[in-house]
Amino acid sequence: MTTTEVSQEPVLDVPVEAAETVSVVRAPSRPPALSPSRANDFMQCPLLFRFRTVDRLPEPPSAAAARGTLVHSVLERLYDAPLGERTLAAAQDLLPGEWDRLLEADDRYTSLFTDGVGPDGQDREGWLAGAGSLLGTYFTLEDPNRLEPAERELLVESQLDGGPLLRGIVDRLDVAPTGAVRVVDYKTGKSPRPGYESSAVFQMRFYGLVLWRERGVLPKMLQLVYLGDGQVLRGEPTTGQLEQTEQKIRTIWSAIEEAARTGEWKPRRSKLCGWCAHQSLCPEFGGTPPEIPEGAVPLRLGIAV
Repeated sequence: MTTTEVSQEPVLDVPVEAAETVSVVRAPSRPPALSPSRANDFMQCPLLFRFRTVDRLPEPPSAAAARGTLVHSVLERLYDAPLGERTLAAAQDLLPGEWDRLLEADDRYTSLFTDGVGPDGQDREGWLAGAGSLLGTYFTLEDPNRLEPAERELLVESQLDGGPLLRGIVDRLDVAPTGAVRVVDYKTGKSPRPGYESSAVFQMRFYGLVLWRERGVLPKMLQLVYLGDGQVLRGEPTTGQLEQTEQKIRTIWSAIEEAARTGEWKPRRSKLCGWCAHQSLCPEFGGTPPEIPEGAVPLRLGIAV
């Protein structure tokens, strides 16, 4: 994938529990699965994968993640409106109500605002205006009145033979009259610099692989829409590329199984460590990881240890 063509988000659904306060974990409501976000976590740092997937350590809410969730919610709801009424004004009008709905669903977001002041010193209106700006960028890239998505916020799953269940959420699936399928993902950040597209390429090929395996249709287009800088990355995947992605997933899963059985979740230091919420528990920064809750590995990974 390049800046003009694409060739790369929590699954393992168990309630979040702090490892220090749990000795036995509850069974998941759905079978354990691997998502592109968690696969990328393991490639970035096996210990981070453990903290997020096995221990399920809580992390403070991120202003950027909250804004991204809000914008995704608005774009999903926007397509409920009939053709001709999907305007920027209509999208911006959805912001306050969608934000209130997200606050009700996850009260951790309320901690982003103290005494009415939120991220970057903005009040609620200013912060929502920032999300509105991202929506404005969206309307420069696509005209939603010319689109009728086949699916929005689509849960996709596929069981790899001898491997993990793959699971992810596709923001939008477009199907042309010819049957051609386009997979669309919204990103509220900026597009990656040239040479740093690997995680984005992997994510989109992951979705393409799951849809191909489950529906028997090779997606015609994989498309990433970056609202942070107004870039759209596109690519037409080949069967060979998706087969390579499957092999990469199998390699990642084999490494996860090995770490689970040996208990060696090795930290991997990088520039991304500065963004990690778990530095105090990381040996690279003088910390000590907590004991893994009893039963967490088989229940959250489906791996016998």
